[in-house]
Amino acid sequence: MLVGLANAADQDQKAQAAAAKDKSEVLEEKASAEGSKTLPTPAETITKQQAQSVDPTGEEPLDDAITCLARSIYWEANRKDHAEMEAIAHVVMNRLGHKGFPNTICGVVKQGQEQGACQFSWWCDGRPDDASEDEPYSQVKEIARKALNRQLKDPTDGALYFHHLKITPNWSSEYIKTVEVGEHVFYKPAGGKAK
Repeated sequence: MLVGLANAADQDQKAQAAAAKDKSEVLEEKASAEGSKTLPTPAETITKQQAQSVDPTGEEPLDDAITCLARSIYWEANRKDHAEMEAIAHVVMNRLGHKGFPNTICGVVKQGQEQGACQFSWWCDGRPDDASEDEPYSQVKEIARKALNRQLKDPTDGALYFHHLKITPNWSSEYIKTVEVGEHVFYKPAGGKAK
């Protein structure tokens, strides 16, 4: 009987994860449509339970929008400051559909790997990309869910770039600083054109 309950719970978790991945593809497509202001319908939004069912141990391959977005938030933010985590989520979301960036979240996150100049440092740092802390990873998946559902206000004013406060990359002078959030500075291009 216990085996039957465990199998049923496992099947439910897999069904919830599959539903979340399907919905995230639709939401990602809507977000990448240039100028799309259409909010998702209630049936299209990802529920908290569905989002938490995706990549439950933080070790799955980066091949779906929720996992790619959550891992970017997890590794780029300090995992303590919600505002900073939301700001980083918005940079990824803001890049969707922007000329010069891929039209998928995983594409945005992995961009530049082929040239050895990754857009997100955690992706090319040579270290394991697994999320190792359950509570912070659960929190970033919730932020990723809300970002995909477009339930968060963008604190970055449309930023496409950011860097840590302790560094000043040479590219930062080419863009307009929009805000500092937590330990990061956010930028957008003049005239809205990405380079």
